[in-house]
Amino acid sequence: MVTLLGGLVGGLVATIAMTMAMMALGDGSPPPTAALWAKFVGDEPPEAYVPQGMALHVLYGVGAGGAFALALPALGFGSAGVVTVLGLAIAYALALTLVGAAFWMNVVLATDPEPQQAAMFGVFHVVYGVVLAAVVAYAPL
Repeated sequence: MVTLLGGLVGGLVATIAMTMAMMALGDGSPPPTAALWAKFVGDEPPEAYVPQGMALHVLYGVGAGGAFALALPALGFGSAGVVTVLGLAIAYALALTLVGAAFWMNVVLATDPEPQQAAMFGVFHVVYGVVLAAVVAYAPL
């Protein structure tokens, strides 16, 4: 059974896994959330706000996990099998990628990532979706 707590914990664990993938495979640049912090809160370049950006990213990830867990039963998937939850979580992660790239990066931050950066952004979000699905489907929370 899908629970809100499972979604919140899943979002946290998935964000940690995604962050580890970003650190291992990324280009070393600050996360887009650091640029968001720099633009709206700080007065220094994004590199100065990596900790704040990462904290913001964790909050987004936990919230997105909770939203996913609330959406599953609302859409009739509250007792869906693991494969269904996995497919839905990957689709959800790709939707988060599109929102992140199209709205947050292009509109709010006025950046245009290179195709390779955009592809990696998608890969990192798929990691998030796979881990989120595993926790939501298997964790007895």
